[in-house]
Amino acid sequence: MADGAATGKTAQPVFGFDNSYARDLPGFSVPWTAAQVPAPRLVRLNRALAEELRLDPDALSGPDGAAWFSGNAAPPGATPIAQAYAGHQFGGFSPQLGDGRALLLGEVIDRNGQRRDIALKGSGPTPFSRRGDGKAALGPVLREYLMGEAMHALGIPTTRALAAVATGEEVFREAPLPGAVLTRVAASHIRVGTFQFFSARGEADKLRQLTAYTVARHYPELEPGDAAGLLAAVAGRQARLIAQWMLAGFIHGVMNTDNMALSGETIDYGPCAFMGAYDPATVFSSIDQTGRYAWGNQPVIGQWNVARLAETLLPQIDADNDRAVQRATDVLRGYMTEYEAAWLAGLRARLGLGATDAGDRAMADALLTQMQAQGADWTLSFRHLGLAARGEATAFLAQFSEAAGARDWLARWQARLAFEARDPEEAARGIEAASPAIIPRNHLVEHALSAAVESGDMAPFDALLAAVTDPFADPQGREGYALPPPQGFDEVYRTFCGT
Repeated sequence: MADGAATGKTAQPVFGFDNSYARDLPGFSVPWTAAQVPAPRLVRLNRALAEELRLDPDALSGPDGAAWFSGNAAPPGATPIAQAYAGHQFGGFSPQLGDGRALLLGEVIDRNGQRRDIALKGSGPTPFSRRGDGKAALGPVLREYLMGEAMHALGIPTTRALAAVATGEEVFREAPLPGAVLTRVAASHIRVGTFQFFSARGEADKLRQLTAYTVARHYPELEPGDAAGLLAAVAGRQARLIAQWMLAGFIHGVMNTDNMALSGETIDYGPCAFMGAYDPATVFSSIDQTGRYAWGNQPVIGQWNVARLAETLLPQIDADNDRAVQRATDVLRGYMTEYEAAWLAGLRARLGLGATDAGDRAMADALLTQMQAQGADWTLSFRHLGLAARGEATAFLAQFSEAAGARDWLARWQARLAFEARDPEEAARGIEAASPAIIPRNHLVEHALSAAVESGDMAPFDALLAAVTDPFADPQGREGYALPPPQGFDEVYRTFCGT
């Protein structure tokens, strides 16, 4: 307990805010104050993340923390703002979106010397709310908390949750739900849509300011005004990020340009989910009626989003529009090359290959063909290859409804390992280091959220959180978290936008 508790005073952590976005980019946001809530209560605090941010988790656990993370009071040194941005949503352009239910409190420098945003989600309406209430419900807040931590544990760049606070009020969606506010930490909240906002208004000076700021913050190896370099760097990070999504079986669900961060982090966990049985057409989002953001479409949508960023940067890339377009086109081709390289490298790791061969892609594709045809589980098929490398193929073959094709593929794969004289135990360890045993299975996520929302029981949430934040360890003793969903569950499962 912090010293201030003994004197009746709540200890205040020193946030040390250095709010460069608000300070250096006037006109890019609106100063705003969060809505007051009746009874803020800290539901969960991410103590490890707090320490990473050089904050005092004990002090944040007290009443000041509940007040700050609910929006009832601004933390010392904060300058709350609602950021402006536009965006393509399911392919249609909206020239003004912005933080309709979020506030950037400020920026801190973490213990690794990295600048991190601290922001509220669900903190009430802003000038960008477009008739919405600006609030969030507890279920979606806890989903984002859980998913961000799971992705972090998988080694995938992501925003993370610092805190979840219940507000003591109801929000109304299809039914009344307990309200909550999420405190999100991000490398920044600069999006493709941030550039689109000022491009749509023809504000060239602001675009140049934004380019220089983004370069300085995220790509300091570039010259301040190097728009072409910025585009290429963003494209590379995005390509590698989406390759990691694909390898994990993660489906973002709403890859709008306002949900693509230029930092290369995963941002905005709304209707997201993880794929069970392998099918590239898998969609869980209730609002994705056409499958635009299906698992298999994510790489090309990432490229499409980078193209929208390119459009905003063309005047800065070259004064001659034709030359600018050509340079941007080259970057977009490079995006797909970067993606394919990252995807294939990830597949090689999951197959336990120690050397490269021209036939690796064909071997991987042959496995994927069998997995799709036989309804094999994405996560378990790769994980159980570790056992197959040790000569125990039963669990791997059990993933396939008709194992003949999988058995033939397995023989081909084992011959490949033998050809490169790969030690079986070394291959198995490599596979298991690259292939998680545990992901946030959809049925377990729903059970945990339902228990928290409907009865206030956080035990299933805490147990699932502990499991998904240790995804690569041997699941012995945690087998229930590694099992596929009950038959038929994923076929009818749907996720919804919430936070």
